[in-house]
Amino acid sequence: MHEDFMRIFSDDKKKEELMLVFDIGSSSVGGALFLMQNSRVPKIIFSIRESITLQKDLNADQFLSFTIKSLDIIVNKIYMAKLGAPKRIFCVLSSPWHVSQARVIKLAKNTPFVFTSKLADSLIQKEISLFEEEHLTKYANTGSSFRSIEFKNIKTMLNGYETSQPLNQKVKEIEMTVFISISEELVLKKIEETIGQYFHFKEIKFSSFVIASFTIVRDIYINQENFLLIEIGGEVTDISMIKKNTLRESSSFPLGRNFIIRGVSSILRSSLDEAKSFISLFQNGHTALDMSKKLSPIIDKLKMEWLQKFQESLANLSNDISIPETIYMVVDKDLAGFFCETIENEQFNQYTLTESKFKVVFLSVEVFHGMATFEENIVRDSGLIIDSIYINRFLK
Repeated sequence: MHEDFMRIFSDDKKKEELMLVFDIGSSSVGGALFLMQNSRVPKIIFSIRESITLQKDLNADQFLSFTIKSLDIIVNKIYMAKLGAPKRIFCVLSSPWHVSQARVIKLAKNTPFVFTSKLADSLIQKEISLFEEEHLTKYANTGSSFRSIEFKNIKTMLNGYETSQPLNQKVKEIEMTVFISISEELVLKKIEETIGQYFHFKEIKFSSFVIASFTIVRDIYINQENFLLIEIGGEVTDISMIKKNTLRESSSFPLGRNFIIRGVSSILRSSLDEAKSFISLFQNGHTALDMSKKLSPIIDKLKMEWLQKFQESLANLSNDISIPETIYMVVDKDLAGFFCETIENEQFNQYTLTESKFKVVFLSVEVFHGMATFEENIVRDSGLIIDSIYINRFLK
């Protein structure tokens, strides 16, 4: 039977073991060593992050090359720290390094049948194959090959009722909400080779940041059944819609924080580093008056472009379902205020798709207080904290 499906319904006991996780996004690469503990609270003993070189014009091959270079720096620093040999290695990918989708598998018969592990596995394998085929048709001319990296059973319903113990039950109708992720083979191989130069492992377990963040946010905000989860990376914004604690749909658009930096750089004809510092000063209200007058309309224009894509993505997600008004956001701390304000102040969706104004909660390190412990002087990093908690609780 499919191992991830089986794990949903098993309860293994874990010993305290040293784990290594890499967090690969579109603006930076992070890495952490942590002790996996039975208490479900990981102890992070080493944490580090390296930015990915920002390109003036995004080139896919160069982007991958810069990302791998940042990964190499991180792996080397963890290796040189000599804090022990990890028992397992995990790699959590953000867009654009994976493609994920929540899918619903349905099976109904006139006469009752037993829902066996063999039947579950055949339905799962068929769905993974369908997803891979659908995705491959989009990339038919590129010669790319893909690998399935993640399968999660989010919810199982038998005869219309949700159950956590579905196996070997007699039913007439099954409905499984599952989450599948695939990634390009070339990308995975480069990641494996880079890590393999320092740590020799037969298998690196890949998963998506979407499922890690959804699972942890759902566990923290247990009274919030319906919400949006947004991750704003360097190059991509991911939006996931959660209804009744179930990840229903995900969508993304290719504008992230770097879009704002490139926009300011292009209009002001400045370097990317200068643009970054202009934005930072503007955010903190420290810009000289004449520069502030110049920047204000530029940033408003870029905000509107990002918002338009955000609105289009929400409209595509909704499918006649109302959009939840609560948004949990993962974004670099320096631009958290910028994006929270942009979404909360926008007009288009406020009352058409939701019942009231958007309420944005930034997932800062403080949100996870008590869910992870740290060695002294460890840098608190939201992404790596989420990854570590998720692995400690759910990836045995």
